[in-house]
Amino acid sequence: MSENVIEIKNLTVEVADKEILHDVSLNIQKGEVHVLMGPNGAGKSTLGYVLMGNPKYKVTGGSILFKGQDITNEPADKRAKMGMFLSFQEPLEVPGLSLASFMRSAVEQRRGETIRYWNFKKEMKAAMDVLQMDESYGDRSLNTGFSGGEKKKSEILQLMLLKPDIAILDETDSGLDVDAVRLVSKGIETYREECDGALLIITHSTRILDELPVDYTHIMVNGSLVTTGDASLVDKINAEGYEAFLK
Repeated sequence: MSENVIEIKNLTVEVADKEILHDVSLNIQKGEVHVLMGPNGAGKSTLGYVLMGNPKYKVTGGSILFKGQDITNEPADKRAKMGMFLSFQEPLEVPGLSLASFMRSAVEQRRGETIRYWNFKKEMKAAMDVLQMDESYGDRSLNTGFSGGEKKKSEILQLMLLKPDIAILDETDSGLDVDAVRLVSKGIETYREECDGALLIITHSTRILDELPVDYTHIMVNGSLVTTGDASLVDKINAEGYEAFLK
């Protein structure tokens, strides 16, 4: 029997006393790939931030259940340890903290155990090989001086090592060339093969979907989910845009 990884029930959210998400409901099961699309300002990234517990947003109605547990009021760090992951459109730069040190600490927090340095280094190298990242990246400050493509690879490296139960990927393919999209897609597919994780992909471009099987496509307009379909809905949007849904 399929297992719900996340259940969003009638979620209503406001920021600065303005309601921006309205009665949003969505279930994602283990191993499924869901795509969230919509025009600019529709609330897609907001939903990702709310699911990860960004304190900027206030949930005024509904609930979020993760693996059957109500996490509506849980902080972001607890959600991450439980197995949730969010990649950012613009990953933060952290001077003085190496990528390898950050990753090792994050993986230990996720697994709840200390990892021997050489074991971690071997595991990290295997993931870097998939993304065609040189080992020297591990010694560089987290995202500092990284190109846009390098930052996105760094995010997918984190995904591969943390092995979350669900990954929310926010515009992961934006600003990437064709080769970088291919490598990032390969990293995402490796993650899915190794832990059968669920994906919620927030995107305008659909290049990253060329390498991934899509189970459901959702369209968000003005903070509401207005329709849900299968992978063919992506093709419809590419051909016709959002005009029909805006009406």
